[in-house]
Amino acid sequence: MNSPLPEIDYAFLEDFLVRLLNTPSPTGYTEQAIALVQEALAALPSLSLRRTRKGALLVTLPGPEAEPVRAMTAHVDTLGAMVKSIKPSGRLALTAIGGFAWNSVEGEGCTVFTQAGGTVRGSLLPNHASVHVYTDVKDAKRDAENMEVRLDARTTSMEETRGLGIEVGDFVAFDPRVERTNGFVRSRHLDDKACAAVLVAALQALQTAGLQPAHTTCILFSNFEEVGHGGAAEIPASVEEFVAVDMAAMGEGQASDEFHATLCLKDSGGPYHAGLSQKLRGLAEAYGIPYKVDIYPNYGSDATAYWHAGGPAAAALIGPGVDSSHHYERTHHDALLATTQWVLAYLLAE
Repeated sequence: MNSPLPEIDYAFLEDFLVRLLNTPSPTGYTEQAIALVQEALAALPSLSLRRTRKGALLVTLPGPEAEPVRAMTAHVDTLGAMVKSIKPSGRLALTAIGGFAWNSVEGEGCTVFTQAGGTVRGSLLPNHASVHVYTDVKDAKRDAENMEVRLDARTTSMEETRGLGIEVGDFVAFDPRVERTNGFVRSRHLDDKACAAVLVAALQALQTAGLQPAHTTCILFSNFEEVGHGGAAEIPASVEEFVAVDMAAMGEGQASDEFHATLCLKDSGGPYHAGLSQKLRGLAEAYGIPYKVDIYPNYGSDATAYWHAGGPAAAALIGPGVDSSHHYERTHHDALLATTQWVLAYLLAE
């Protein structure tokens, strides 16, 4: 008979998630988001917190071993863009950060972060946006060449835009538009801030209950996942098992949904470790955690990056179902709670 899992403060989880979602963090510009996670965890006793050279946060939960033998990860970096050039009109051409379709952010509000620490608001639009002027609005291709940022500033030239402090290489964050309704959380960037919040809530639950993990465990809050190398380094050589916690990809032909946690058995990098996946499945069954099993056809996690970099530990992937990934995403209370329970079950398992 398994002991009951620690009580989860779901209100804290969701409130922290909203704060994290509203903290801009496109890959390469993640300091504020990492600092927010660090601040939340600094209030918990017994945890060792360390920043990596790449700016990620590595947390160690002490257990019986001197060095970590288990690792988990979630990432706080998100899709976004950088200024590619300033047009003669004063508007901005962008280069994408991460893999998304430009039509998924058409019409979205955005913020440009200048090198001097300022911000300038704007909107992401097609070059030809007005149907009253252009005949190709419906059919024009949505790509980097045909999209631009219209700045909320009186600028009609390259010189005037540069006068705002904007230069090539400035980061651009898309508005998340967070909304909570009927148990759903709807927002951009639930990938993977939902799972970062899950891990923070799990650690809070563990510490509040006065428990320690069955094995010394490190947790990496990574910051370069969306470009493929977030989990490629920083996992200690002593680690034997590595569980990535990242959103489950939903769609036609997929088993995942917004009301369950999901165990992914294979993604674009190939199958995950069968033994570790089976262990996680057994824990979900033992604790009555609602879960699905799925395969993601166009996907890679920090565990995938770890293996591609030559990491030797067994690796697996779990996470909450998220609808419309890399678009305007949505998940539900039930999936977030189930994933948090699964994380706790794994941390406490022998």
